[in-house]
Amino acid sequence: MIRILLAGQGGQGVLSAGKFLAESGLHEGKEVTYLPAYGPEMRGGTANCSVIISEHPIASPLCNTPDVLIAMNGPSFHKFAPRVRSGGIIIVNGSVSDCYAGRDDVRICDVAAGDIALEAGDVRSANMVMLGAFIALTGAVKERSIFNCLNEKFVGKPHVLDCNRAAFEAGVAAVKK
Repeated sequence: MIRILLAGQGGQGVLSAGKFLAESGLHEGKEVTYLPAYGPEMRGGTANCSVIISEHPIASPLCNTPDVLIAMNGPSFHKFAPRVRSGGIIIVNGSVSDCYAGRDDVRICDVAAGDIALEAGDVRSANMVMLGAFIALTGAVKERSIFNCLNEKFVGKPHVLDCNRAAFEAGVAAVKK
């Protein structure tokens, strides 16, 4: 079982990334929970979601102590980093945040998601960079499953599909260096 908390600002694609992750787990026949939380603002407010993926039934969708934190901005990183379990992973968007958590019991991966997404074609695909980094680090779901979800979501939008796919692959490559 892996518990993931994705957090950021509205408009950064936090909820979309969580949904792709949850749907990918379902495509693979795994047990999955997806629990979004967001402020009343459309953009600029806070947004986070928790995703739990398991081979066995999941008792609760709550993710109080995540195994992995994917933080898209500084405020989310500093708010949720203390909650990550000892031995867990924090993936932080280094394009917009520092990566100092004041902890030495977690692995911190600084991924310049905004910069990488821009190189891949669109800064709005930074969430896919982070998702690629997550998959490369954990193997929680197969890359193929994410690509299937992208194909379903962006059918009829080949440019958006290509950009998101390139961003995902760049995220994978960023942590494999």
